[in-house]
Amino acid sequence: MNRMESEIFDSFYANADPAQAEPMAAYMKNICPFLGIPKPKRAALSKNFLKSHKKATTIDWAFINKCWDLEREFQYLALDYLKTVEKLLCADDVPRLKALALQKSWWDTVDLIDSLIGFIALRSPEVNDSMLAWSTDESFWLRRIAINFQLQYHEKTDTALLEKILVNNLGQKEFFVNKAIGWALREYGKTDPDFVRSFIERHRSEMASLSIREASKYL
Repeated sequence: MNRMESEIFDSFYANADPAQAEPMAAYMKNICPFLGIPKPKRAALSKNFLKSHKKATTIDWAFINKCWDLEREFQYLALDYLKTVEKLLCADDVPRLKALALQKSWWDTVDLIDSLIGFIALRSPEVNDSMLAWSTDESFWLRRIAINFQLQYHEKTDTALLEKILVNNLGQKEFFVNKAIGWALREYGKTDPDFVRSFIERHRSEMASLSIREASKYL
């Protein structure tokens, strides 16, 4: 561990607040321990550390994996770090991101990982094949990523792929999947509402009411 990494770890622990840690962990269904550092304070503590990596030429996966072994705030730090060095991510990093998504899985980290994968796939379309495969994975978190990785693509959305992935996930009772379906359609509805209307009309009988409600928000 280099000096800056040691300093950011020490800084987080020095600012831990046990009184806040318990309710923060409870809100995330006790998926893992928290230090009790709220987002604004965490952002202030990590600002210089992240700034120092803006011109990085390699990704420190050892640092990321270390963060994943610790309290939840360190996983947020690792994802902030990955966002900072996002330009260095490539298709070969997708398996590493998959491994992170499958550890201590909850929406707070998974929904940040899907945006990183979305960034990669936009530059490396071969990743789309992996997303189609993930859309039928036994892990609903990987299916959620596959559903939402194009969330910020707007007019660049591959609608044929989106439809295949969505259809692969219809008729399920999993909240996080049905919510993701609604979000994916809702966001793309801002770009092409006719596509979303048509999808709902064709698949209404298979869609959860939650998905339809979310998808219809901007129609």
